[in-house]
Amino acid sequence: MRENAIHALLSWGLVAASVPTAIYLRLRPAPYGRHTTGGFGPELSARLGWVIMEVPALLRVPFVYAQGSSAREPLAMILLGCWLLHYAHRTLIFPLRLAPSSRRMPLLVALAGFVFQVFNGALNARGMSEFNDFALGPAGWARVGLGAALFFAGMAINLHADTVLLRLRRDHPGAYSVPTGGLYRFVSCPNYLGELMEWAGFFLMAWNVPALGFFCYSAANLGARALSHHAWYREKFEDYPRERRALLPFVL
Repeated sequence: MRENAIHALLSWGLVAASVPTAIYLRLRPAPYGRHTTGGFGPELSARLGWVIMEVPALLRVPFVYAQGSSAREPLAMILLGCWLLHYAHRTLIFPLRLAPSSRRMPLLVALAGFVFQVFNGALNARGMSEFNDFALGPAGWARVGLGAALFFAGMAINLHADTVLLRLRRDHPGAYSVPTGGLYRFVSCPNYLGELMEWAGFFLMAWNVPALGFFCYSAANLGARALSHHAWYREKFEDYPRERRALLPFVL
């Protein structure tokens, strides 16, 4: 079987895997952060755990991308730039912003994230610079522009929401508080909403199956976690705003 056929099969497999992933994570939230329950083996600091989870997306993707025959195409370089911008922050900056009092992370969770990023990163890197349609007309470039706007809007929302949470952790070490301000007025997890907007925008720009698979899998993971967070907030804080939704304002 040729590589392009294998690549397409694995990419569609990632789309399909999002369904059982959403169901499983809805029933059993990933055991890190506020949903840590113990019993998952050795633990490490949240800072180191985040670096381990995300580092393949930052270091391996450019290497795989560079092997593509269309690595110098403008669209390919735009996609790689957006990808690296997100993961430079997620791998190098975000972990350093975490409060020292952040809950420790099971090594198993960090390794699971590492393996996923090795697989997902390779699929998307090949999709960026090899298996894609780079002959874009005006309509195609308009779609890329729309996707870029969505990507950067999502990044801004994600950064602001993370800043609110990190400030709360710094001001109230060892305790959780109700976040306020920005999109927290409408949803419990605007940080997840922002990240999903990023990957929806990335898909609009890439317009290929691996980017669709990554968006679907991210939606399964972050959507389930947002619902778990929302239920946790309502249970822990009796005066939690009833008008807030979990992820999508006025909807979900």
